[in-house]
Amino acid sequence: MANEPVISRRSKRVSRQARRRARRAAAKSRAQARRDLRKERRQLRAQKRRTLWQDARNLPNLLTFLRILMIPGVLVLLERGGPKHCFWAAVVYSAAAITDMLDGWLARRQGLVSVLGKFLDPLADKLIVAAVLVWMVPMGRIPAWIVVVLLSREITITALRSVASSEGLIISAGAGGKLKTALQMVGIIALIAGYPYNFDLWVYDFGRIDFVHVGRMLIYLSIVFSITSAASYMQLFVEAIEAKDKRSSALSS
Repeated sequence: MANEPVISRRSKRVSRQARRRARRAAAKSRAQARRDLRKERRQLRAQKRRTLWQDARNLPNLLTFLRILMIPGVLVLLERGGPKHCFWAAVVYSAAAITDMLDGWLARRQGLVSVLGKFLDPLADKLIVAAVLVWMVPMGRIPAWIVVVLLSREITITALRSVASSEGLIISAGAGGKLKTALQMVGIIALIAGYPYNFDLWVYDFGRIDFVHVGRMLIYLSIVFSITSAASYMQLFVEAIEAKDKRSSALSS
């Protein structure tokens, strides 16, 4: 019986030591976890930087950069004027339009779709369209109100897409928007050409065609699809937001 207090004190001391060792081990484990987390974050940041640089050098994004670099070339040729320079300006713009179709196709086919590409591709499209349309207003090839309507539509849809993306919503472009893009592209090429040309194909002679007149007609038609496609997109946007709000309310109730 006399040994019981000694044994009790010894067991308590051992228990305290075990708890201290456990606390030290837990503290070391937490410190190591924090160090590992910081190291992982640094590695992720470095990987993101490398990935961004690698994305900038892949072929689809290089084509997008090339399209942006073509903008000054088109504007300089337009500024010089004359049938010859305007013809080559139309050729350069057509090449830019081809790279627009090619870079997206290559990115999807080769698995090179990237965040940088998703940002640069629409930016390049809007830059070249806006620059050329604004440039042609003082040349008298297109009325200013058309440029205001077209650019206002693009700004509105871009803003809605940004909001939709921030809400986790994906709203695909409809057939009207794609048709608008095609008409606008061909119309701008015709406006850039800017002079009457003899259009003689091997199978048929179309005679002398006034490309400014053709371009204006196509742009007027594209405005119709611009407005209708914008209205359709807004409707889809509102419906998607309302559906998301209903789901959130149902989950919270």
